[in-house]
Amino acid sequence: MKVGFIGLGAMGYPMAGHLAQRFETLVWNRTREKAQAHAEAFGSKAVALEEVAAASVIFTCLPTSREVGEIAARLAPHLKADTVWVDCTSGEPEASRTIAARLAEQGVAFLDAPVSGGTIGAERGTLTVMVGGDVAALERAREAIEAFAGKIVHVGPVGAGHAVKAVNNALLAVNLWAAGEGLAALVKQGVRAEVALEVINASSGRSNATENLIPERVVTRAWPLTFKLGLLAKDIGIAMRVLDGADLPAPVLRLVHEVYQAAKREIGADADHVEALKLIERWAETEIR
Repeated sequence: MKVGFIGLGAMGYPMAGHLAQRFETLVWNRTREKAQAHAEAFGSKAVALEEVAAASVIFTCLPTSREVGEIAARLAPHLKADTVWVDCTSGEPEASRTIAARLAEQGVAFLDAPVSGGTIGAERGTLTVMVGGDVAALERAREAIEAFAGKIVHVGPVGAGHAVKAVNNALLAVNLWAAGEGLAALVKQGVRAEVALEVINASSGRSNATENLIPERVVTRAWPLTFKLGLLAKDIGIAMRVLDGADLPAPVLRLVHEVYQAAKREIGADADHVEALKLIERWAETEIR
C-alpha cells in the first residue's frame, strides 16, 4: 500500500513516521525542509503536493478545515478514483461534509478521523481515532490508520468524527477549568494542592486533569507545550456550533467557551492549554501548588 501524508506538525510528524515504518509513504509539508527532515529520519519520501495523489490512502493533519479544503482543491485535478482521504485535522463537521461531497464527485471517499492522545500518543502510536464516514471506506483505510492508532471507533456519517472530537475537547476544558477553580479555593483555605489532589484522585471528583495535567504541569510549574491554548479554544468553538446545530442551550459548555476565550486573550494563544489555569491564579492571587 502506498500512503500519503500532508501536514507534518506536532501530531502529523510522528504519525507519518509510524506509517513510513510499514508502508511506502509520501510526505508533503508547507515548509519543504520539514518534509525532507522527515524523509531522512523515517525513510518516507518528500514530494511535491500533486505527487501525493499517487497514494491510495491520503492523510491530512492540518490546523483547520479551511486548509484541508484548500489542499483538496489543489489536489483535485490529480486525484484517482477509489482513493480514500483520511482527515485527522480537528476540523468542522459542516466543512467536512462539503469537502466530502466535492471529493465524491471524483470517486474519492472522505473520512473525518480526528485523533485524541496528544503528542505522546502520536509518538507511541496509541492514538484514539474517531471516524466519520462510509464504513467500507474505513475498512479500506484501516490497515494504514492502525499504524498510529491504539483504538479506532466508527462514530457515524461524515462530520461525526469532528463533532465527537470537538465535544471531547470541550469536556477536557470543563474538567481542567473546574479543577483549577476548586484547587485555587482550597489552596487559599490552607490546603496544599498535592494533598487536595491525593484525596480527589481517590474519590469521585477525579479526572485526567486532576490525575495527570495538574500534578505534572501546574503543581510542578513545568508548563510543557504539547497542545496550544488557541487550538483548544478553536475546538471549543467548533463544539459550540455542534450545540447550535442540535438547538441545545448547554449553559455550562457555553460559559466554558467564554472563559477559554478570555484565557486565550490574557495568557496567549501560543501558550499550552493547561496554562489557562494561570488566569484562575491571577484572579485568586495565588498559585496552585
